[in-house]
Amino acid sequence: MGTDREGLTRPAETSPAEAGAPDAPRSHGRLASFVTSDHRYVFLGTSVLALAGIWLSMQPRSPWSFLRGAYAVEVVLYYVLVAWVALSLVALANKLARWRDYMRVSPFVRPGAKRAERYLSYAVVAIFAVLFVDRAVMGLCSAVSAAISSDSNPTDFLGGAIYMLYEGRDVFAKGIATTIGLATFGTVIAFFLAILLVFLRIQTVDRPDNDLVRFLKVVGTTFAKAYSAMVRGTPMMVQSLLIYFAGFAILRGTGMSTSQIGAIWSTFVAGLTTISLNSTAYMMEVLRGGIEAVDVGQAEAARSLGLSQWQAMTKVVFPQGIKNAIPALSNELVVNIKDSSVLSVIGVFDLMFATTTVAGIYYRQLEVYAIAAVCYLVLTMVASKLLSMFARHLEVQSPGPVLSTSDMTSTHGTAGGMADPSRVRLSPRHPAEKNDMGGR
Repeated sequence: MGTDREGLTRPAETSPAEAGAPDAPRSHGRLASFVTSDHRYVFLGTSVLALAGIWLSMQPRSPWSFLRGAYAVEVVLYYVLVAWVALSLVALANKLARWRDYMRVSPFVRPGAKRAERYLSYAVVAIFAVLFVDRAVMGLCSAVSAAISSDSNPTDFLGGAIYMLYEGRDVFAKGIATTIGLATFGTVIAFFLAILLVFLRIQTVDRPDNDLVRFLKVVGTTFAKAYSAMVRGTPMMVQSLLIYFAGFAILRGTGMSTSQIGAIWSTFVAGLTTISLNSTAYMMEVLRGGIEAVDVGQAEAARSLGLSQWQAMTKVVFPQGIKNAIPALSNELVVNIKDSSVLSVIGVFDLMFATTTVAGIYYRQLEVYAIAAVCYLVLTMVASKLLSMFARHLEVQSPGPVLSTSDMTSTHGTAGGMADPSRVRLSPRHPAEKNDMGGR
């Protein structure tokens, strides 16, 4: 710990490598501590796995099952799980009967018994893992192999879904690529458009402004408010239809033919325009909220130093407001991945259009739409993970402290506001603390 000129103690400086190195070992240490510790609810958690293992053992074996020739071994595993469930029921009955003094008189809480329970729980988890791999994993691999090699569409749900996914893999791949492109580029374009509109949205008339500047500020603010109200108040599906046919009509008015218009105003361009304009309204409001979260004293201090309203916003307030709004801004990418599905109404070949195409070929809707749901789920989960890593890289968390580092005071929503008192301590030489100590 060091002491500055004012007597404030500050944390010792550490290198970035030293600051980031303990993260991985700490997570491994927590996992090892969890596995090697005696838990209070060991019976409750592992009995659920035991029941799941019993259910798996009663399922039919697939051709790829490695327990097909080991029936006696599987019987032993089955009865071990049954015995563990029975032991868990006995422990539950003992706890209910000895509710008040269970921790003192029950044989299940003795150190040796708890250690034995922990070792037995390892065996239950291992048995469940073996049965899960044998029935679920190997069964899925067998179903995939059978569906791929089949000459016709299987009648069962899983086989039919795998068969149609494999046969239509090029169609699905094109749809997924289009969905990712629309969501990614649309979000990026919307971000820069939102930056421009939020400047119009937050403008206020200042005393030094002349009549022309005042008029432009009023017009800009009114336009931004009207744009936000119209876009957020209408569905994206309707917006896509209006934008596509309006663009087609405008280009048709120039005398262009249908083929020439299609080369310029394609469904992908119309869909990208729709997502960009739609997201702009939402991201503008998010940015406005982030800017308004910055302490008013920041702008006042900038103005007192001689900066104009524009300079105070661009150099002081706006950079902090963007960082405040990063969690909500990044969430717009996840929303666009899902909402891009409505663009299939204008013929955009996204994942939803690919799904309906494959469903129309095989006349099987349930399986194909289940595939689409899984694809959307995977895309959104991957995007959420990447955005979380990006937020951690910028040291932004939601909810929680923003604009903070590991060696700086914590702030909540505003830059410099509500500093964490535990991070700043007065040394005994500080005059305020001397007075406080004398008062005591």
